[in-house]
Amino acid sequence: MASITSAGLGSGLDVESIVTKLVSLEKQPITDLQSRTDTIKSQISEYGKIKSAFSAMRDAAAKLANPSTWSALTATSSDTTMATVIAGAGSGAGSYALDVANLASAQSLSSKGFANNATVGSGSMTIELGQWSGTNNSTFTSKDGATPVSISISSTDTLANIRDKVNASGAGVLASVVTDATGSRLVIRSRDTGEANGFRITTADDDGNGADANGLSALAYDPTASISSMTQNTAAKNANLTINGLAISSASNNIEGAVDGLTINLLKTGQSTVTVGQDKDSVKKAINDFVTSYNSLMTLMRNDTKYDDANKTAGALQGDSTAVGLQSQLRNITAAGSTLGGKFGRLSDLGLDIGADGTIKVNDTKLTSALGSMSDLKNLFMGVDTANPNNNGIATRWRAFADQVTGFDGSITTRTTGLQSRVTANNKRVDELNDRAAAYEKRVRAQYTALDTQMAKLNDMQSYVNKITSMLGSSS
Repeated sequence: MASITSAGLGSGLDVESIVTKLVSLEKQPITDLQSRTDTIKSQISEYGKIKSAFSAMRDAAAKLANPSTWSALTATSSDTTMATVIAGAGSGAGSYALDVANLASAQSLSSKGFANNATVGSGSMTIELGQWSGTNNSTFTSKDGATPVSISISSTDTLANIRDKVNASGAGVLASVVTDATGSRLVIRSRDTGEANGFRITTADDDGNGADANGLSALAYDPTASISSMTQNTAAKNANLTINGLAISSASNNIEGAVDGLTINLLKTGQSTVTVGQDKDSVKKAINDFVTSYNSLMTLMRNDTKYDDANKTAGALQGDSTAVGLQSQLRNITAAGSTLGGKFGRLSDLGLDIGADGTIKVNDTKLTSALGSMSDLKNLFMGVDTANPNNNGIATRWRAFADQVTGFDGSITTRTTGLQSRVTANNKRVDELNDRAAAYEKRVRAQYTALDTQMAKLNDMQSYVNKITSMLGSSS
């Protein structure tokens, strides 16, 4: 009789392989359960994407349901090289004739030429803001609230040093040094435009004469005392203009308040027409932005719920009643109309056509034309019917629906919570099955170890019997 060879345990049985396969069969339900859990997690993930897409759609719908979207105004100038305009809160639609006689300007003075890096003199110079009047600036009226500023000048100060001291003084003027082939000049101008922001400069010259244009007095300008050592290049002036024939004087070229909510920035003299009207472009953008967010949501839900027959694959939420229901409800809201929109009863009336796939396609020409009837368009989107909420404006219903489904007790939240509870239950069951499989493995391994031991004993006995039988056969 042929002897049984050992597989390493003395019995000839591959115990490890047998136990592994038996335990694998025992764990098959765990694999199946984990696969179902992965599917549920994919569904939770898709619902997260849908909720995010609903929120984006809700925000876009809320903009169309916001009165400020429809009250936004835009202002244009017939000559943007002469004036630019901005319509703000409180602006009223209308047309305004603008006639600018002169722009506002800042006073500007320049000194005589000095050699490069030359010093001027020593002493102090006082700068005072105010308004010039009379022939050749014979009268100076100090500006209310402004205080004269005195600046100490040393004998070693160059024009550049004086410039820096003036700029650091807070006197309401700005200084610079202009250098050309004839030398360097100190240029001082008002920081702000307007006739009330003129200035005069008086000096206390250490040479004892503050009016001779020598030493520090070369930087003096005070026509009221017949001192004009510096030359006035530009006078401080207000802008003078008329708006619809009404005379306006402004210290700044940025005119605010002359027309409610309208800011006019003057660039040059001349005539222009300012037109203020509803901002159709911003309304059109709000509509197109909504269409984009709506289409993203519908495409996402369509892909999640469809079955691809060509590839034999199903979307993550194919057959999911909640997802299918949301898709259907959104379609119904979009397809429904409202009697509040006057000449517009449905989205298709203004060029927003619903395709077979549920997305909206925009007919730009038709939409642009619809913007000419802004009141009806506004009511179609944001009108409110207190007697019948189902007849509310479409944007109002879109927003309300999105608020409902994404809310704390909304269908998306409820469905996601339900799916998550299934994941939790499955994970708990997996833990239980793993414990059971571990106990089963321990039990089977013990049984096969005992069997292996018995088989090893039988093999030893058989070997012994074979040996005795062989010996008896030899002696006969």
